Amino acid sequence: MADSLFDILRKKDFDEPPESVAIKKFVHDTYQEDVAVTVRERDITIQVRSAALANTLRMQLPALKKVANTTKRIGFRIG
Repeated sequence: MADSLFDILRKKDFDEPPESVAIKKFVHDTYQEDVAVTVRERDITIQVRSAALANTLRMQLPALKKVANTTKRIGFRIG
């Protein structure tokens, strides 16, 4: 018999990934900016408000990977 929507959602883990929390905290503490972070199986996407911040964060990729404790590819989206 098919599971109800309640049963499916009850089994889902909605906790924010630790990589996401670490990246958001790093950017906020360093640049006083809020970002959106999407963590997938092989990559992490950071959505920023300006190209200037995206370029600044690109220069900080080693620090971002160290803070997030990840080897995943990190990309940026401006929006």
